[in-house]
Amino acid sequence: MRLWLAIFFLLLAQPAHAQKQIALSFDDVPRHAGAFFASDERAQRIIAELKKAKAPQAVFFVVPGAIGQGDGVGGAERIAAYVAAGHVIANHSNSHKRLSTTDTAAYLADIDAAEAWLKDRPGYRPWFRFPFLDEGGKDKAKRDALRAGLAARGLRNGYVTAESSDWHLENLTREAVQAGKTIDRKALGDLYVSWHVEAADFADAMMRRVTGRQPVQMLLLHETDLAALHIGDLVRALRNAGWTVVSADTAYADPIGKEMPDTPAANGTLTEALAWAAGVPAPRWYRYNQTDLATAVFRDKVLGE
Repeated sequence: MRLWLAIFFLLLAQPAHAQKQIALSFDDVPRHAGAFFASDERAQRIIAELKKAKAPQAVFFVVPGAIGQGDGVGGAERIAAYVAAGHVIANHSNSHKRLSTTDTAAYLADIDAAEAWLKDRPGYRPWFRFPFLDEGGKDKAKRDALRAGLAARGLRNGYVTAESSDWHLENLTREAVQAGKTIDRKALGDLYVSWHVEAADFADAMMRRVTGRQPVQMLLLHETDLAALHIGDLVRALRNAGWTVVSADTAYADPIGKEMPDTPAANGTLTEALAWAAGVPAPRWYRYNQTDLATAVFRDKVLGE
Protein backbone atom coordinates (compact mmCIF):
# COMPACT_ATOMS: atom_id res chain seq x y z
CA MET A 1 0.00 0.00 0.00
CA ARG A 2 2.78 2.42 0.88
CA LEU A 3 4.43 1.72 -2.48
CA TRP A 4 1.22 2.53 -4.38
CA LEU A 5 0.75 5.72 -2.36
CA ALA A 6 4.31 6.73 -3.17
CA ILE A 7 3.72 6.13 -6.88
CA PHE A 8 0.46 8.10 -6.73
CA PHE A 9 2.07 11.15 -5.15
CA LEU A 10 5.03 10.88 -7.52
CA LEU A 11 2.65 11.08 -10.48
CA LEU A 12 0.93 14.10 -8.95
CA ALA A 13 4.29 15.78 -8.66
CA GLN A 14 5.15 15.36 -12.34
CA PRO A 15 5.88 18.67 -14.09
CA ALA A 16 3.22 20.43 -16.14
CA HIS A 17 4.74 19.33 -19.44
CA ALA A 18 3.55 15.78 -18.71
CA GLN A 19 0.10 17.02 -19.78
CA LYS A 20 1.19 18.47 -23.11
CA GLN A 21 -1.09 17.31 -25.94
CA ILE A 22 -1.12 18.50 -29.53
CA ALA A 23 -2.89 17.71 -32.80
CA LEU A 24 -1.77 18.34 -36.38
CA SER A 25 -3.57 20.34 -39.05
CA PHE A 26 -2.62 21.10 -42.66
CA ASP A 27 -3.97 24.15 -44.49
CA ASP A 28 -4.45 25.13 -48.14
CA VAL A 29 -5.21 21.69 -49.58
CA PRO A 30 -4.59 21.33 -52.52
CA ARG A 31 -1.63 23.68 -52.29
CA HIS A 32 0.60 25.10 -55.00
CA ALA A 33 3.79 23.27 -55.90
CA GLY A 34 6.84 23.55 -53.69
CA ALA A 35 10.56 23.36 -54.37
CA PHE A 36 11.11 19.61 -54.53
CA PHE A 37 8.06 17.48 -55.38
CA ALA A 38 5.16 17.17 -57.75
CA SER A 39 1.83 17.45 -55.95
CA ASP A 40 1.04 13.72 -56.02
CA GLU A 41 4.43 12.72 -54.64
CA ARG A 42 4.18 15.34 -51.91
CA ALA A 43 0.84 13.97 -50.72
CA GLN A 44 2.12 10.40 -50.84
CA ARG A 45 5.14 11.36 -48.77
CA ILE A 46 3.04 13.19 -46.16
CA ILE A 47 0.80 10.15 -45.80
CA ALA A 48 3.76 7.77 -45.58
CA GLU A 49 5.66 9.89 -43.06
CA LEU A 50 2.63 10.28 -40.80
CA LYS A 51 2.07 6.52 -40.92
CA LYS A 52 5.73 5.74 -40.26
CA ALA A 53 5.69 8.04 -37.22
CA LYS A 54 2.44 6.41 -36.03
CA ALA A 55 0.80 9.81 -35.92
CA PRO A 56 -2.91 9.84 -35.12
CA GLN A 57 -5.63 11.43 -37.23
CA ALA A 58 -4.72 14.87 -38.62
CA VAL A 59 -7.08 17.34 -40.27
CA PHE A 60 -6.58 18.74 -43.77
CA PHE A 61 -8.33 22.06 -44.38
CA VAL A 62 -9.52 22.11 -47.98
CA VAL A 63 -9.96 24.93 -50.50
CA PRO A 64 -12.26 23.27 -53.07
CA GLY A 65 -11.99 26.16 -55.51
CA ALA A 66 -8.34 25.25 -56.10
CA ILE A 67 -9.19 21.70 -57.19
CA GLY A 68 -8.85 20.81 -60.86
CA GLN A 69 -6.78 23.75 -62.03
CA GLY A 70 -3.04 24.38 -62.07
CA ASP A 71 -1.34 22.57 -59.20
CA GLY A 72 -4.80 21.56 -57.98
CA VAL A 73 -5.24 19.03 -60.79
CA GLY A 74 -5.66 15.67 -59.07
CA GLY A 75 -6.52 17.42 -55.82
CA ALA A 76 -9.73 15.49 -55.23
CA GLU A 77 -7.85 12.21 -55.50
CA ARG A 78 -5.15 13.38 -53.10
CA ILE A 79 -7.77 14.53 -50.60
CA ALA A 80 -9.44 11.13 -50.85
CA ALA A 81 -6.05 9.52 -50.18
CA TYR A 82 -5.61 11.54 -46.99
CA VAL A 83 -9.02 10.35 -45.80
CA ALA A 84 -8.30 6.74 -46.79
CA ALA A 85 -5.17 6.97 -44.62
CA GLY A 86 -7.33 7.78 -41.59
CA HIS A 87 -7.30 11.56 -41.61
CA VAL A 88 -10.19 14.03 -41.80
CA ILE A 89 -11.06 17.06 -43.93
CA ALA A 90 -12.69 20.41 -43.19
CA ASN A 91 -13.54 23.79 -44.70
CA HIS A 92 -10.91 26.43 -45.48
CA SER A 93 -13.27 28.45 -47.74
CA ASN A 94 -13.72 28.03 -51.47
CA SER A 95 -11.34 30.73 -52.65
CA HIS A 96 -9.07 31.56 -49.68
CA LYS A 97 -9.92 35.24 -49.20
CA ARG A 98 -9.20 37.52 -46.26
CA LEU A 99 -12.31 38.32 -44.26
CA SER A 100 -11.07 41.82 -43.41
CA THR A 101 -11.07 42.79 -47.11
CA THR A 102 -14.14 40.82 -48.24
CA ASP A 103 -17.84 41.65 -48.02
CA THR A 104 -19.49 39.63 -45.25
CA ALA A 105 -22.25 38.17 -47.42
CA ALA A 106 -19.76 37.21 -50.13
CA TYR A 107 -17.49 35.59 -47.56
CA LEU A 108 -20.32 33.50 -46.14
CA ALA A 109 -21.33 32.49 -49.66
CA ASP A 110 -17.76 31.35 -50.24
CA ILE A 111 -17.94 29.19 -47.13
CA ASP A 112 -21.21 27.72 -48.40
CA ALA A 113 -19.63 26.88 -51.75
CA ALA A 114 -16.88 24.95 -50.00
CA GLU A 115 -19.42 23.18 -47.79
CA ALA A 116 -21.33 22.03 -50.85
CA TRP A 117 -18.22 20.21 -52.06
CA LEU A 118 -17.16 18.88 -48.67
CA LYS A 119 -20.08 17.90 -46.51
CA ASP A 120 -21.12 14.58 -48.07
CA ARG A 121 -17.58 13.26 -48.42
CA PRO A 122 -15.96 10.64 -46.19
CA GLY A 123 -13.87 12.13 -43.41
CA TYR A 124 -15.75 15.44 -43.35
CA ARG A 125 -15.81 17.47 -40.14
CA PRO A 126 -17.95 20.61 -39.64
CA TRP A 127 -15.00 22.88 -38.91
CA PHE A 128 -14.08 26.13 -40.64
CA ARG A 129 -10.62 27.64 -40.52
CA PHE A 130 -10.29 31.27 -41.49
CA PRO A 131 -7.75 31.79 -44.30
CA PHE A 132 -4.74 33.73 -43.03
CA LEU A 133 -6.33 33.34 -39.54
CA ASP A 134 -8.10 36.59 -40.44
CA GLU A 135 -11.34 36.73 -38.45
CA GLY A 136 -12.20 40.28 -39.45
CA GLY A 137 -9.34 42.33 -38.10
CA LYS A 138 -10.53 45.53 -36.42
CA ASP A 139 -14.07 45.21 -37.80
CA LYS A 140 -15.96 43.78 -34.84
CA ALA A 141 -19.29 43.84 -36.66
CA LYS A 142 -17.82 41.61 -39.34
CA ARG A 143 -16.20 39.38 -36.74
CA ASP A 144 -19.49 38.94 -34.91
CA ALA A 145 -21.42 38.36 -38.15
CA LEU A 146 -19.09 35.49 -39.00
CA ARG A 147 -19.36 34.01 -35.54
CA ALA A 148 -23.14 34.04 -35.90
CA GLY A 149 -22.95 32.80 -39.49
CA LEU A 150 -20.81 29.82 -38.57
CA ALA A 151 -23.13 28.90 -35.70
CA ALA A 152 -26.17 29.12 -37.98
CA ARG A 153 -24.47 26.70 -40.38
CA GLY A 154 -23.51 24.22 -37.70
CA LEU A 155 -19.83 25.01 -38.18
CA ARG A 156 -17.29 25.64 -35.48
CA ASN A 157 -14.14 27.70 -35.69
CA GLY A 158 -11.23 25.48 -36.67
CA TYR A 159 -8.92 27.58 -34.54
CA VAL A 160 -5.14 27.32 -34.23
CA THR A 161 -3.24 27.59 -30.96
CA ALA A 162 0.37 27.07 -32.12
CA GLU A 163 2.17 27.99 -35.33
CA SER A 164 5.63 28.87 -36.59
CA SER A 165 4.79 30.41 -39.99
CA ASP A 166 5.93 27.33 -41.90
CA TRP A 167 4.47 28.92 -45.04
CA HIS A 168 7.23 31.54 -44.83
CA LEU A 169 9.98 28.96 -44.48
CA GLU A 170 8.52 27.13 -47.49
CA ASN A 171 8.44 30.37 -49.51
CA LEU A 172 12.04 31.15 -48.65
CA THR A 173 13.04 27.66 -49.75
CA ARG A 174 11.19 27.90 -53.08
CA GLU A 175 12.77 31.28 -53.81
CA ALA A 176 16.25 29.98 -53.01
CA VAL A 177 15.84 26.91 -55.23
CA GLN A 178 14.46 29.01 -58.08
CA ALA A 179 17.44 31.34 -57.74
CA GLY A 180 19.85 28.39 -57.98
CA LYS A 181 21.24 28.88 -54.48
CA THR A 182 22.89 26.08 -52.54
CA ILE A 183 20.70 24.90 -49.67
CA ASP A 184 21.89 23.12 -46.55
CA ARG A 185 19.07 20.56 -46.47
CA LYS A 186 19.92 19.30 -42.98
CA ALA A 187 19.88 22.81 -41.54
CA LEU A 188 16.57 23.46 -43.30
CA GLY A 189 15.02 20.34 -41.77
CA ASP A 190 16.38 21.27 -38.35
CA LEU A 191 14.71 24.69 -38.57
CA TYR A 192 11.39 23.20 -39.67
CA VAL A 193 11.34 20.76 -36.77
CA SER A 194 12.79 22.92 -34.01
CA TRP A 195 10.65 25.97 -34.81
CA HIS A 196 7.45 23.94 -34.62
CA VAL A 197 8.46 22.35 -31.31
CA GLU A 198 9.43 25.75 -29.92
CA ALA A 199 6.12 27.23 -31.11
CA ALA A 200 4.21 24.43 -29.39
CA ASP A 201 6.10 24.97 -26.14
CA PHE A 202 5.54 28.73 -26.39
CA ALA A 203 1.80 28.20 -26.80
CA ASP A 204 1.71 25.76 -23.90
CA ALA A 205 3.44 28.23 -21.59
CA MET A 206 1.18 31.09 -22.68
CA MET A 207 -1.99 29.06 -22.25
CA ARG A 208 -0.94 28.01 -18.75
CA ARG A 209 -0.25 31.65 -17.96
CA VAL A 210 -3.60 33.01 -19.15
CA THR A 211 -5.98 30.09 -18.55
CA GLY A 212 -4.35 28.24 -15.68
CA ARG A 213 -4.49 24.92 -17.51
CA GLN A 214 -3.11 23.08 -20.52
CA PRO A 215 -5.70 22.79 -23.27
CA VAL A 216 -5.01 20.46 -26.17
CA GLN A 217 -3.01 22.44 -28.71
CA MET A 218 -3.78 22.60 -32.43
CA LEU A 219 -0.65 23.05 -34.53
CA LEU A 220 -0.92 24.88 -37.84
CA LEU A 221 1.01 23.35 -40.73
CA HIS A 222 0.57 23.64 -44.48
CA GLU A 223 0.60 21.02 -47.22
CA THR A 224 4.20 21.79 -48.13
CA ASP A 225 7.23 19.99 -49.46
CA LEU A 226 8.89 20.66 -46.11
CA ALA A 227 6.09 18.74 -44.42
CA ALA A 228 6.57 15.90 -46.90
CA LEU A 229 10.23 15.76 -45.94
CA HIS A 230 10.08 16.35 -42.21
CA ILE A 231 6.63 15.72 -40.71
CA GLY A 232 7.75 12.36 -39.35
CA ASP A 233 10.80 13.98 -37.76
CA LEU A 234 8.54 16.64 -36.26
CA VAL A 235 6.19 14.09 -34.70
CA ARG A 236 9.14 12.28 -33.14
CA ALA A 237 10.66 15.55 -31.91
CA LEU A 238 7.39 16.60 -30.30
CA ARG A 239 7.23 13.31 -28.44
CA ASN A 240 10.85 13.67 -27.35
CA ALA A 241 9.94 17.12 -25.99
CA GLY A 242 7.21 15.64 -23.81
CA TRP A 243 4.23 16.05 -26.12
CA THR A 244 1.54 13.48 -26.77
CA VAL A 245 0.33 13.80 -30.35
CA VAL A 246 -3.44 13.31 -30.38
CA SER A 247 -6.20 13.32 -32.98
CA ALA A 248 -7.82 16.43 -34.40
CA ASP A 249 -11.11 15.20 -32.95
CA THR A 250 -9.52 15.16 -29.50
CA ALA A 251 -8.17 18.69 -29.88
CA TYR A 252 -11.47 20.17 -31.00
CA ALA A 253 -13.32 18.48 -28.13
CA ASP A 254 -11.38 20.70 -25.71
CA PRO A 255 -13.60 23.37 -24.11
CA ILE A 256 -11.06 26.06 -25.01
CA GLY A 257 -12.81 26.13 -28.39
CA LYS A 258 -15.85 27.77 -26.81
CA GLU A 259 -13.83 30.88 -26.02
CA MET A 260 -14.52 33.95 -28.13
CA PRO A 261 -12.08 36.61 -26.94
CA ASP A 262 -12.95 40.27 -27.44
CA THR A 263 -9.74 41.90 -28.69
CA PRO A 264 -8.98 45.10 -30.62
CA ALA A 265 -8.36 43.00 -33.75
CA ALA A 266 -9.51 39.47 -34.57
CA ASN A 267 -6.67 37.60 -36.22
CA GLY A 268 -3.96 35.10 -35.37
CA THR A 269 -4.01 32.18 -33.00
CA LEU A 270 -6.49 31.59 -30.20
CA THR A 271 -3.53 31.58 -27.82
CA GLU A 272 -2.57 35.09 -28.85
CA ALA A 273 -6.17 36.31 -28.63
CA LEU A 274 -6.67 34.93 -25.12
CA ALA A 275 -3.38 36.47 -24.02
CA TRP A 276 -4.36 39.83 -25.51
CA ALA A 277 -7.75 39.72 -23.79
CA ALA A 278 -5.98 38.91 -20.52
CA GLY A 279 -3.76 41.98 -20.84
CA VAL A 280 -0.51 40.24 -21.72
CA PRO A 281 1.74 42.75 -23.52
CA ALA A 282 3.22 42.07 -26.94
CA PRO A 283 4.83 39.93 -28.17
CA ARG A 284 2.11 37.34 -27.58
CA TRP A 285 3.31 35.16 -30.47
CA TYR A 286 6.19 32.83 -31.18
CA ARG A 287 9.31 34.77 -32.12
CA TYR A 288 9.77 33.34 -35.63
CA ASN A 289 6.28 34.36 -36.62
CA GLN A 290 8.12 37.64 -37.11
CA THR A 291 9.20 36.99 -40.68
CA ASP A 292 12.21 39.30 -40.73
CA LEU A 293 13.78 37.33 -37.88
CA ALA A 294 12.96 34.02 -39.58
CA THR A 295 14.44 35.25 -42.85
CA ALA A 296 17.69 36.29 -41.18
CA VAL A 297 18.10 32.86 -39.56
CA PHE A 298 17.26 31.08 -42.83
CA ARG A 299 19.88 33.07 -44.73
CA ASP A 300 22.49 32.36 -42.07
CA LYS A 301 21.81 28.69 -41.32
CA VAL A 302 20.43 27.38 -44.61
CA LEU A 303 22.09 29.57 -47.23
CA GLY A 304 25.27 30.47 -45.35
CA GLU A 305 24.96 34.10 -46.32
